[in-house]
Amino acid sequence: MSASAFSTTLMMATSDFAVVQGDTEIGGIHGDQGRHHHCGWCKSWVFTELVGHPEMTNVRATMLDDPHWFAPWAETQTAEKLAWAQTGAQRSFERFPANHEFATLMADYRNARSTAHRRL
Repeated sequence: MSASAFSTTLMMATSDFAVVQGDTEIGGIHGDQGRHHHCGWCKSWVFTELVGHPEMTNVRATMLDDPHWFAPWAETQTAEKLAWAQTGAQRSFERFPANHEFATLMADYRNARSTAHRRL
């Protein structure tokens, strides 16, 4: 879906996310994984609602006004990655983490970000 070696998203609390302009439409993969929302005008992939995790939304990193601060912290689906593709992520999963792992991953990420900010 990204025409790249990477498909980068920011996993965030649904309560902290809002579409502030324009309308989205569902596109891409359909089924029980998620609902991919695309810009109704240009068809760019904007965000994904995660089935089974209504508290989280995956926002495409390319939607950020300033994406320069973004760096992957965790990577998934590495069983299918290109041999030369390296993200530098601290956590790596051959497939998607199990549902029960998400709470721990989110807490670990918060702790890592908090530690990084204290060093600045």
